[in-house]
Amino acid sequence: MNTIDNIPTSKIQRATKLVQTGAKVGVNYLKYYGDKIINSDTDAKNKLNKNNADDIYNGLKQLKGSALKVAQMLSMEKSILPQAYVEKFSLAQFSVPPLSPPLVLKTFKTYFGKHPNELFDTFNATSVNAASIGQVHIAEKNGKKLAVKIQYPGVAESISSDLAMVKPIAISMFNIKGKDSDKYFKEVEDKLIEETNYLLELKQSEEIAHACSHIPNLKFPNYFKELSSERIITMDYMEGKHLSEFTRENTNQKAANQIGQALWDFYMYQIHHLKKVHADPHPGNFLISNTHQLIALDFGCMKSIPMAFYTPYFELAKKENINNKDIFTNKLYELEILRHDDSKEEIAFFTSMFHNMLSIFTEPFHNEFFDFSDADFFNKIAALGEQYSKSTDLKKMNGNRGSKHFIYINRTFFGLYNLMFDLKAQNIKINNYIAAL
Repeated sequence: MNTIDNIPTSKIQRATKLVQTGAKVGVNYLKYYGDKIINSDTDAKNKLNKNNADDIYNGLKQLKGSALKVAQMLSMEKSILPQAYVEKFSLAQFSVPPLSPPLVLKTFKTYFGKHPNELFDTFNATSVNAASIGQVHIAEKNGKKLAVKIQYPGVAESISSDLAMVKPIAISMFNIKGKDSDKYFKEVEDKLIEETNYLLELKQSEEIAHACSHIPNLKFPNYFKELSSERIITMDYMEGKHLSEFTRENTNQKAANQIGQALWDFYMYQIHHLKKVHADPHPGNFLISNTHQLIALDFGCMKSIPMAFYTPYFELAKKENINNKDIFTNKLYELEILRHDDSKEEIAFFTSMFHNMLSIFTEPFHNEFFDFSDADFFNKIAALGEQYSKSTDLKKMNGNRGSKHFIYINRTFFGLYNLMFDLKAQNIKINNYIAAL
């Protein structure tokens, strides 16, 4: 894989790169209109999606940071984005061009004040894993194999300006209106800023590893504070396959069920007991050991869940509340899905929309055991997403809906469901967390 010798860090440099990417997308649309004349609309649209996905990803991977993180987040939206985008953007999870060895050494010295060979017995300047915010290197100290994650230069400083550039696109894409829309962007900005603070990540990693150590078939690396800094974090090197690699190759249903149960219990315990959750559940953050244990990595993105949100959110997961019109409506107001300035048309539309969504999305919680390999369940979610993505009624209304906490909690559940489906995990016991409360 090609390496990168420099990353655009100034606002002007990054804006220029986005403009260049936008120009390529514009050319792709011109080609699309020509293709429609001689090919079927479906073939022409598929070619457009592939070309756009390639050009957008190729532009973002050179910027890295929050721009590439957005692509990573979008890759989890399998029911919304065309497949070409999902496939390309998913590379942002753990496979992007790394920094060149000379730039790695320079960056390490800048962040730590020392050359890596002054801290470690050996240090490989060639990355073994590169993602959106940082890349991982193998080192050794006192005979112990270590993973050293180094943050890309300029990432933390460019978050606000990157989000300001993509904000108009997001507002249009999600039909967000009104003065309160800033709360959503501020939530994303705050979380991205937290993700660049590796000392905070180290603290959160140790806390979660300790709190969840009792969960069967779940492992965590040890972390080394003396070999870490605000932009560098050092931990045990964990042997295993990325979860996506495991799911592509696995034919052992018992192993899939064991891993799936560990994954589900891990998330339910965090949410219901700790009220704080690992809100970045994509395959690049999990490894599978050769004994089929789940290894959880990267706790930079942790979402605290206030009780004022937790209580109504999970009350709406109960079937009897979904089917009780008065309770259901009251909870929609508590969660800011319905607004007191809504028209009768908006109240009727969003009440019906969320009733349809929650009736499907909460199905696992209505059973003692659930089969996450059930394609019908995921097809219903995908069909609903497609239905509302094409809804002309929805486009006429204010899409500024729901508490800011929905952004990362919904992201957590969509990501978790996708991982469980990829594993084809069956016979998963849903409420193991209750015994721990």
